[in-house]
Amino acid sequence: MGLRVANITKRFRDVTAVNGLSFAVERGRILGFLGPNGAGKTTTMRVILGIIQPDEGEVAWNGRPLAYWGREFFGYLPEERGLYPKMPLDEHLIFLGRINGLSHRDARDRAAHWIDRFRLGEYRRKRIEELSKGNQQKAQVAGAIIHEPELLILDEPFSGLDPVNTGMLKEVLVEQSRAGCTVIFSSHRMDQVEELCEEIVLIHRGELVLSGNLKSIKSGMGRQILRVGVEGSRDFWRRLPGLTLLAERPDYLEFRMGRGVDPNMVLKEAMAAGQVTRFELAEPSLDQIFVERVGAGA
Repeated sequence: MGLRVANITKRFRDVTAVNGLSFAVERGRILGFLGPNGAGKTTTMRVILGIIQPDEGEVAWNGRPLAYWGREFFGYLPEERGLYPKMPLDEHLIFLGRINGLSHRDARDRAAHWIDRFRLGEYRRKRIEELSKGNQQKAQVAGAIIHEPELLILDEPFSGLDPVNTGMLKEVLVEQSRAGCTVIFSSHRMDQVEELCEEIVLIHRGELVLSGNLKSIKSGMGRQILRVGVEGSRDFWRRLPGLTLLAERPDYLEFRMGRGVDPNMVLKEAMAAGQVTRFELAEPSLDQIFVERVGAGA
């Protein structure tokens, strides 16, 4: 069981923000929800949470319609942050716990836990407006999970976080998943998605482009990326049809191989140009898949 999104469509006057979108994610999984700006990700998240109603389709959690479940089952971090700037951090988290169904005692205890977990102890009595952007972001995440939701939806959760706090949040999301929480998050950082997610959903212009297990998606596309390092002329590849230069690194070139390209012929030309220091076939990265499916200019 888990989340099922079935053929949802949402229109805003003449604009169709989401068009017949369907996907599913099992309990305890981490799903990367991807798409370029304006693809319909935020609208979809709001439909899933019941903040807005779809014009068509339905959303079910554990086999029951969304309306069956209370708000305490869900946690949401919106892209537009909704903190109360004049409230002290600890009171703010207690308040969020209370409105999500916790007793005052439980809200107080969990607020203390998450303040410590996110290393915000020295700021517990500081007003939200006095916190740095990164600490405000951690406070917002803590508010989304303080009531231990079964489904956690995060819109750009790593925004404003430095590498140390990014690593901390990754650990927290993995912990939530292992505890049985289903986590869905959007991000423009494909490396973060690759590191955390077993499954992805990619949408563009409100429609599904790609979904499924990330490893299966990558392996299904084949080892079409070729990385070649040569101490000598770097123009050897121009004589070979079917190679597309993707990146020029200091110590190697990265290509996409078209149909019919023989890696052995590429190696032969590279060896003729100079000493070969690297020759590697690889699956495409998620970033490369994203660009290929929705376009570099998206």
